[in-house]
Amino acid sequence: MSSQRYGFAANAAICLLLQAMTVLPARAQVRPVTATDSLRMRVDSLMRQVDSLRAVLARMAPSAAQVAPEQDELAALRAAAAAVAGRDTTRQADTVAQGPFTGRSGNLNQLNPEISVTGDIRASRFTSDDPGDNFEPREFEFSFQSALDPFASTKIFAAIEDGEVDIEEGYAYWSGLPGGVRLDAGKIRQSFGELNRWHLHALPESEYPLVLTTYLGEEGLAGTGISAYRAFAGLGTHEITAQVTRSASDGELFDDGGRLSYLARVLNFWQLSPSTYMQIGASGLAGSNPDENLETRVGGLEFRFTWRPPGRSLYRDWTVRGELLALRKEYDGEGETRLGGYVNTTYMLGRRWIAGLRYDYVEDPLEGGITRQIIPSLSLWQSEWVRLRAQYEWRNVASAASTHRFALQAVWAIGPHKHEIY
Repeated sequence: MSSQRYGFAANAAICLLLQAMTVLPARAQVRPVTATDSLRMRVDSLMRQVDSLRAVLARMAPSAAQVAPEQDELAALRAAAAAVAGRDTTRQADTVAQGPFTGRSGNLNQLNPEISVTGDIRASRFTSDDPGDNFEPREFEFSFQSALDPFASTKIFAAIEDGEVDIEEGYAYWSGLPGGVRLDAGKIRQSFGELNRWHLHALPESEYPLVLTTYLGEEGLAGTGISAYRAFAGLGTHEITAQVTRSASDGELFDDGGRLSYLARVLNFWQLSPSTYMQIGASGLAGSNPDENLETRVGGLEFRFTWRPPGRSLYRDWTVRGELLALRKEYDGEGETRLGGYVNTTYMLGRRWIAGLRYDYVEDPLEGGITRQIIPSLSLWQSEWVRLRAQYEWRNVASAASTHRFALQAVWAIGPHKHEIY
């Protein structure tokens, strides 16, 4: 009925306008003297009629009470379709109202973790009598990352190396705990110094610094346990990390003791200018093996200086970093302190080219012999997904001839986390 009344009123308005268009010219011919006054009066009358029609149409418009049943019916249809698709729109609406976290029940793809894969191969040539492995499929790393709930997330890194699968890292972490603390639990690469935390494919050179592999383990320091992290502000930014783990590097540090080790690290960061910043830190590690009457202590100092001009950071970047480590293994209270360290610098020649140079110095933990190493390198970032590197290595071991090696490395990655440092 409302639509019929609306159509009748509209037709009436159109008829009135047509009548005005046909009658007014006729009257103008009969009464030419008063045509102007008559036209004005007629127009005023038509305007009043149009206003009356507008008022009638406004009263005839559907009210909110009439529209509500239609909206309710539409909402019911949507809810039924969502139920068939396996979604609960009511629960999702409640979740959005409570906060930014969105439930995953609406989309099965959201239940899957973010998966990334990194490949790392190297071709090398020795000039000594020991040719070594000319071609090395060094590592294929699979990364799985996901938010577990609004309070916790997880990261798992599994590597295929030499035909074996190894869990490099696998931990859950909680952020935003009371006091601004972050807590990690699981297997982690430990926060000792500058580069131990980094994954192999993300290093400035193709290998870890010699002092890390000699003192902390062939693949660096890693362990299973818990880690607590806290950042502070005031005259710079300062970080404190404390970890308790059963170290996976027991063979080098604790002679396979299988006991707990304790690590602490303090890192200080300063922004010196809009283009430069510097950080200095200190790390300490302690553990024991009562079966061998062994006490092991490792201390480290680290620094990094970076120059990165604003507006040119994609083309210019110069970084200098270094670490100094002291290792002391005491059997029955007796032992020698050994020193080792490295200095590394990288300079970005352009958007894709990076030149690097590293010097290593290490004293043997048992005999004290000194090993020196110099590694220049040139890296090409072909794209965000592919990095190519050419590297030369000169190594001199005490009372032995120097060795030389040339290497070419290719690293590529797929997935949302490309070439992630850690």
